[in-house]
Amino acid sequence: MAHTDPVGTGSQGARTAPVVTFTANPSIDRTLLLSGALARGEVQRVASAIEQAAGKGVNVARVIAESGVDCNAVLPFNDEAFVSVLNSARPSRMSVIAPATTHRPRTNTTITEPDGVTTKLNEPGPTLSADDLEVASARLVSGAAGATWVALSGSLPPGAPDDWYAQLVVVLKASGCKVAVDTSDAALDAVIAGLPASSFDLIKPNSDELAQLTGGDAAAFEEAASRGDVAAIVTAAAQLRDRGITNVLVTLGGAGAVLVNAAGAWHASAPVIAVRSTVGAGDSSVAGFILADVAGKAAEDCLASAVRYGSAAASLPGTTLPTPTDLPAGDVVITRLDS
Repeated sequence: MAHTDPVGTGSQGARTAPVVTFTANPSIDRTLLLSGALARGEVQRVASAIEQAAGKGVNVARVIAESGVDCNAVLPFNDEAFVSVLNSARPSRMSVIAPATTHRPRTNTTITEPDGVTTKLNEPGPTLSADDLEVASARLVSGAAGATWVALSGSLPPGAPDDWYAQLVVVLKASGCKVAVDTSDAALDAVIAGLPASSFDLIKPNSDELAQLTGGDAAAFEEAASRGDVAAIVTAAAQLRDRGITNVLVTLGGAGAVLVNAAGAWHASAPVIAVRSTVGAGDSSVAGFILADVAGKAAEDCLASAVRYGSAAASLPGTTLPTPTDLPAGDVVITRLDS
């Protein structure tokens, strides 16, 4: 088994932090900003290009740390160039932890049009061996010691079993921390299939993912939400709550978000913003919810925080992630619903 070490955190290693994130499939994110609409099959000039070391868990960690809360960002493998780029813009309250195992991360390309429409081209990532997975799991568990929250974020790399997150949830919950899972496709199905044995504390589906998990109609969810009717969304989210997920946070873009838990259900309106890029909006919503919970806020305040951070991310260009100074000034109206 490979030896594991913290990277980019100084000789004393990573500090104990209330929030830990795990990016199972980290990436170099290259964002191309266009001056006009994307024209398929044509040659176009790029107005600007941004390259960042990223991944959904890294994004969550950045937002958490920029908001003044210590956060450990755990990676499943090490890459000197990736970590160097990541550390060059790492907030002081964010530590980066990775095994000594080395792989080259994938490159994800995002094409952003002037009106905020975003096209993403995501590579699969390196294939991890069984030993790689064992080392990464052990590094996450040790890096999460003493944490209040652990966020498992993003797609799984090739070589990882579909139920890797479900396996990690069981181990992490046994240590006493709360766990958020934000993934998609087969990994998301496997997490839900693992309930109630792998019960966890926060899931953040959008309308498509909610439909995938509950057999609902995503288009119907969105159309009704645009009219202010979220009853069907609450009913679907309650199915996930009843299967063992403590907080089901359904993000609805400009229609706000819905939160369902054991105490009830709430809808939050979204503040009016000019959408510039949706990259990182979901990750920022997760961070906003966790930040409020760590601060001891009530469920409806956690929902409002999630909406504010998600909206702030959508109002910023490219892959820019929000800080507290970027939060929109508009009202977030919380409405209590029947669940």
